[in-house]
Amino acid sequence: MPGKRKAKASKAKHDDLAAPSKWRLQHGGFSEPIREADPETGSPVQHRRAVDTLGMMLANGTITEQMHEAGQIFRTLFRSAALDGIATSQLIRLAGATADAMSNRQIDARRRVAEALDALGGHDSPGGSCVWFVVGLEFSVREWAQRQGWSGRPVHGPVAQGILVGALGMLAMRFGITRRQRAA
Repeated sequence: MPGKRKAKASKAKHDDLAAPSKWRLQHGGFSEPIREADPETGSPVQHRRAVDTLGMMLANGTITEQMHEAGQIFRTLFRSAALDGIATSQLIRLAGATADAMSNRQIDARRRVAEALDALGGHDSPGGSCVWFVVGLEFSVREWAQRQGWSGRPVHGPVAQGILVGALGMLAMRFGITRRQRAA
């Protein structure tokens, strides 16, 4: 009496390593791949550039260059303040030193981030929350609107984009990139 044949184990499908993973694609689009030579080795490489929210809004004409620059300044301060939750290890370790001490640069950056959020109405205001998550933590506008919103309530997409545009305009004035216009 012949026995049943065992099914062959199927080989796992491998993702294309040259393309972004499914997980990465859900967090935003990429530009078309650009082929060029690696500066160190000279071998051909293929680069894909992730498109950020502020860059897309600038390209679409939704925000001005001054608003884009204000967003970049805020993002730089946010990263310098180490508020993004990304932990790094120290390259130079001192005997008996603790990792709890903040540098003067971090303290100054945190102060400037807090001042910028105060100018937007605080962390719990629509503008402050939107800038914190979209510019600082680099969420998409849609993701912030659905998950965080304002006071825990979801916000519609066009309204969320309007909140971000208004907040970037306020940041541009706060950082001195644009000047207040006086009424004639």
